[in-house]
Amino acid sequence: MFVATHNGPQFVCGQAPPGDGPMGQRGTYAIQREEKILDASLEAIFQRVADFKNSLETFVKKLEFDHEHLNWPSMLDSFALLSSQLNTLNKILRSEKTPALRNQSVIPLLLSPDKDQELLRLTEGRVPVFSHEVVPDHLRTKPEPEVEELERSLAADASRLAPDLAQKQIQVMNKLCSNLLDKLAAVREEREADTAGLRQSNYTYNQADTNVLVSAVTLGKHLCRTASPSAMNMPTPSMVPQQQPAMPTGKLPSSIKTNIKSASSVHPYPR
Repeated sequence: MFVATHNGPQFVCGQAPPGDGPMGQRGTYAIQREEKILDASLEAIFQRVADFKNSLETFVKKLEFDHEHLNWPSMLDSFALLSSQLNTLNKILRSEKTPALRNQSVIPLLLSPDKDQELLRLTEGRVPVFSHEVVPDHLRTKPEPEVEELERSLAADASRLAPDLAQKQIQVMNKLCSNLLDKLAAVREEREADTAGLRQSNYTYNQADTNVLVSAVTLGKHLCRTASPSAMNMPTPSMVPQQQPAMPTGKLPSSIKTNIKSASSVHPYPR
């Protein structure tokens, strides 16, 4: 069994022994080769996970602190980056060069309730101690017993079905899914057609009126109105004879008298 140790929490990483025969029979060269392949695969996986983690942290910070300035294209770019990084990680895990990690086992060598600074640094402050309480959660490679029991019961129910009946149920489910997808596609096309028709037919303005307003503001056109025939036949104030007020006989108005008196007065600056 080959061993890989970390400087922080001490544990052993090796291949699970097969059922027949010990692993020591494979030879030193084969063991070293498997160690190098496993180390390279783990290094590539760690790098891709770190890239995904950094992108996810950046996206969460945008949502928390810069949500007022976010727009839909920026959100799509962030989702596209996360999706591409996940696809790259899945390709590495499914690659033929990557050893089957499910055949590897991690065995802790030292458990302590004391605070471990190196573990705290490696986990970025999330796991301060490597004790009996946290090991089952962090090193778990199988689901919980309740989940395993539920999976076994579902597998047993599926195995009791006859092959013909199971095939018929699969065909019915596929048909239902296909019909549902066709209906959703038809609804989507109908909505897109309605949206396009509304954009082409419904206008909130009149282009002719807009042109008249623009020409009136910029060039002064269409500002002079043509008088209607009824307005042209109506007499204007200058055409209507105005009656002069009747002057009383014998006496002058007070204003004229005042003017005459002021004219006959002595000039304040004699020659």
